[in-house]
Amino acid sequence: MSDINSTNPRTLGRGICIITGASKGFGQALAYQVSRSLEPRSVLLLVARSGPLLQEMKEELQSATEEQQLVVHCVAVDLRTKEGVDETVRVARQEAVDEIEHVLLINNAASLGDIAKFETFTNPDEVNSYLSLNVSSPLALTAGILKLCPCRLGLRWSVVNLSSMFALQALPSWVLYCTAKAARNMMFSVLAKEQQHVKVLSYSPGPMDTDMQKEILRLTNVNHNPMPCHESAAKLMKLLLDNNFSSGAHLDFFDV
Repeated sequence: MSDINSTNPRTLGRGICIITGASKGFGQALAYQVSRSLEPRSVLLLVARSGPLLQEMKEELQSATEEQQLVVHCVAVDLRTKEGVDETVRVARQEAVDEIEHVLLINNAASLGDIAKFETFTNPDEVNSYLSLNVSSPLALTAGILKLCPCRLGLRWSVVNLSSMFALQALPSWVLYCTAKAARNMMFSVLAKEQQHVKVLSYSPGPMDTDMQKEILRLTNVNHNPMPCHESAAKLMKLLLDNNFSSGAHLDFFDV
C-alpha cells in the first residue's frame, strides 16, 4: 500500500483543492501558489462571499495555467450558514472523481470579531454568530469533505487550518479571536489523532498586509509590520510540498 504521508512530493499531484476566504488577502495569495503546484486537470474551488472577486480570480488563474487545464470553480456562499457549507460540498462532489490523487482543504476564512473587554460579551447570539464562521463552519465543512472523499489506496489527504499565535497565547480584549483560534487548533488536533490517513497542519502565517491587519491597526493603533501575503503563502506551500511535518503540528511562519 502506498504511503499517503510520504515525504517530499514534488507537486501536489492531480488534486482537488478547496480554499475558503479565497477572494482576497492570504486566501487569494494561496490560490495563486497552489495553482502552480497542481498537476494537469486538477480542480481548484475558490470559496468566499464575493462572487465578482472570485470570478476575476478565476479568469486570471485559468489564463495563467492554460497548459495545466486547471478547472476552477467559484463558490460564492456565506459559510456561516448550513446552506453555504452544503453548497461548497455539493460543488466538490461534482469534481471528486476517482482519478484525483490529493484532497487539499485549506480552512482560511475567518474574521477578527470585536476587540473589547470580557464583560462586554453578555449576548450569546453575538458570540454564537462569531463562532459560526470561525469554529462551526470549518468543522462542518471539513466533516463534509471527509465524508465525500473517504480513505482509499493512493489518495493523499491534507487539511490546513489557518491559525495564529493567539491560538496558544491569551491577549486581553481579544477573547473572541483567541477563543476561536484555540478551539480550531484543538479541533484539528483531534482530527489528526482520529483520522490517521489525513495529514493535518495548523499554520500561523504571521502579520500580513490584509484588511484584517488594517482593522487591527485602526482599533489598537499597534503596527505589527505586516509582510506581503505572498511571502507567507510561499512558506506554507513549501511546507505542503516538503510534507515532512508531523500531522497535527502547529507551525508559525517565524519558526520554519
